[in-house]
Amino acid sequence: MKIKIMPRILFSALLTQLVLLLPDFLYSQTDFYRGKTITIVQGRSAGGTGDFRVRAVAPFLQKYILGNPTIAHEYMDGGGGRKAANHIFNTARPDGLTIGNIGSGAVISAVLGDIGVQYDIDKLHFAGTPDSAVQYLLLTRREAGFRNLDKLRQASGMRFGGLSVGHTIDTVGRIMFWLLGLKEIKEITGFSAPERNAALLRGEIDGLVTPDDFFARNPEWLDKGLVDLHVILSVPREEMHPRFSSLPELDGFVKTERERKLLTMFRNFRLAGAAPFILPPAMPKDRVEIFKEALRKTFNDPAFFAEYRKVAGEDPTPLMPEAHEKAIRDLPRDAETVALYKKFASAEPLPPR
Repeated sequence: MKIKIMPRILFSALLTQLVLLLPDFLYSQTDFYRGKTITIVQGRSAGGTGDFRVRAVAPFLQKYILGNPTIAHEYMDGGGGRKAANHIFNTARPDGLTIGNIGSGAVISAVLGDIGVQYDIDKLHFAGTPDSAVQYLLLTRREAGFRNLDKLRQASGMRFGGLSVGHTIDTVGRIMFWLLGLKEIKEITGFSAPERNAALLRGEIDGLVTPDDFFARNPEWLDKGLVDLHVILSVPREEMHPRFSSLPELDGFVKTERERKLLTMFRNFRLAGAAPFILPPAMPKDRVEIFKEALRKTFNDPAFFAEYRKVAGEDPTPLMPEAHEKAIRDLPRDAETVALYKKFASAEPLPPR
């Protein structure tokens, strides 16, 4: 009799212990972050625009992550975000207490095969970014006389001002010149943004390419008719700026699959964001989802938009985790597109079309 009863007694005791321990187990899974500190490793130095973007997000992560952890910032500038991405991929403990925020240059470097990349963007978790959408506009000085796109395409020897070789704005500008078929372009680089604007107004250059937010800060350029706008590239394509919806889209000048893939590569590089959050590959799935859900709630919170404008000085254009990961997956990776993109991100002459 005792032999038969003993297993039942043991089973009952074990079941009772499991029931008593179950709430603690669930608590540990859903409230892991209580009393903890999350460190955001930023791939930049402190005090710049990227830092402000992350700092605008941080209070809402604290609010929406269960347990309301403390948020700390660590700065790891170097290689356009590569140093921080390498750290998150190879060194950071994947326990959910260390995450990264890098610049889009780290994604570009990985796809283009730049030196120093020791991470795999297909294994990192891309969890969202507060900055993704932008419209790039090609404009010329009104006094230069290129009042419409036809005149611009017929002219030759125009002087366009740039920032630096490989800068996103310079790269998209070169893609625009190429797809529009502009003739004998003279590219003058090395300006800071304010210097370039002043050079245009003084007539030292004929045109430039700029993001649309420039006109929010300098409305007089349009109000006083100082410039003519010729073409727009929207990122993502579906989000055309209402003020510039009548402009020709750069996509309308694409003729081949090769050219389409080039534009897709540029768009997805930019869509990945100027401040993408990345998580270590081996981070537990439940903690990955906790973090992603916190970002979803942040990006849907009206208070976040107000805080972002105050801290970063611009409107946020958030990209949700699912769309962020899709932008990475959909990046062209074939050798032909990579080689072509490298030409536009360099100082060498534009390739034949």
